[in-house]
Amino acid sequence: MAGSRWTTQVTLMPFWAGLLVFFATATSTPQVPLLMWSTESLSPVASPAGHITSIDQFSAYISSALGSGPHTVLLFLQNKLSRDDFTVYGGVFGNKQDSAFQNLEAALQSSSSSVTFPALEWTGSSAVLALLQEKLGASSVLTDAETLSHLSIDTFISNLLLINLPYCTGLEKSCKEVLHHNDEIIGKVLSIMKAKNVPYTAVYTGLQPSRVIAESTLSNSPMGRSLLQTAAPSVKPPIVFNNDSGTPCILLWAQNLNVSFKDTEWTDLNSQTPSLTGSMCNGSFSLLVLNYENGTSLSFSLSRRFYPVSARDWFTLDSVQLQFNGSVATYIGSRNIYAPAEYSFHCQSVSSFRDPLLVPNDTDITLKDWKLNFVDFQIQGFTLTNGTNFSYASDCAGFFTPGIWMGLLTSLLMLLIFVYGLHMIMHLNTMDRFDDPKGPSISVPQSE
Repeated sequence: MAGSRWTTQVTLMPFWAGLLVFFATATSTPQVPLLMWSTESLSPVASPAGHITSIDQFSAYISSALGSGPHTVLLFLQNKLSRDDFTVYGGVFGNKQDSAFQNLEAALQSSSSSVTFPALEWTGSSAVLALLQEKLGASSVLTDAETLSHLSIDTFISNLLLINLPYCTGLEKSCKEVLHHNDEIIGKVLSIMKAKNVPYTAVYTGLQPSRVIAESTLSNSPMGRSLLQTAAPSVKPPIVFNNDSGTPCILLWAQNLNVSFKDTEWTDLNSQTPSLTGSMCNGSFSLLVLNYENGTSLSFSLSRRFYPVSARDWFTLDSVQLQFNGSVATYIGSRNIYAPAEYSFHCQSVSSFRDPLLVPNDTDITLKDWKLNFVDFQIQGFTLTNGTNFSYASDCAGFFTPGIWMGLLTSLLMLLIFVYGLHMIMHLNTMDRFDDPKGPSISVPQSE
């Protein structure tokens, strides 16, 4: 699905925080960060955390952001650039004076709007440059700060000004010194554009990632604890159904698809390879049919609708149908299994008998004989922008777990005891009469 997926407001702190969050979900796919700001308004971008923006998604955004009419685009193209450069040299922990990107931060803060893509899919060193040339319909003009000060810019036509920036080689200057020098160049160029009073859109990215090898090596190494001489378990790929054009449109993955009939032993259908005959998909309805060699057929019916209350599209798993030896059992899942249309749905346990998410259909008389239990279940039937990879998952886990409820009830009981004790103390009354040893004793009538 990524956010994941990346937008910041005027300040740069959400960008640094987004980069730190992204490290937890980064993959070995080569990526470059891309920062974009403008003196005019830019369209916002919504993406879940950890999302890698494909070049097609970025192309669609550029088309909507630039729109029609002439534009002047400044492309600061650095030889190499990765997220690590910002997190290591960007003064993430509040030490702004030590940041190597002071002019860049000031530009993002003072711009009318800014957009950040912490992870843009890298498909080649000239991908971004070629894309901007195509969208603007203009060739790039290689320039620098000194040349730009004497350059006349015609705002009635589209202009693409290319400023190449070096990257550290480890021979003469350190990376921080090189990045700081590049940041000064960015500041000079922006000052010249401000002096010329020319509206512009600036883009800062890299020709290629600076740490591809490190990320690939990390992703290929086994994570977590494992026994010596024990190979990591292989993960089966998801079940993929392609539309007529060969594009994936339905994804399903589960660790187990367990079925039980008349309290017999559980049968894991996931251990068999099904055929997808009868499956279909379109923009509003998807049907995934899994046909197994033992005669069992499992169908998942999904639909997509627009809900005005949330002002967005949602998909629901309307029903799950199980067929075996002429018997048909249907379970309704639309009440519990749903997610935004651009997300996938995930749940650790989807069953029909214990905390059921699949509700039996009253019209089926054979339902009492069947039991379904899907373990680590995930499905997506619409908006597969990541190919054969699931989008960001909307999980079925509730906010209030049993442990949270126990803590809340215990705290409430202790609070009630405290309030009751405080109430009793506040209503204690002292004696209003005292016995005088020199006078007559006090007589207290029994009627009082």
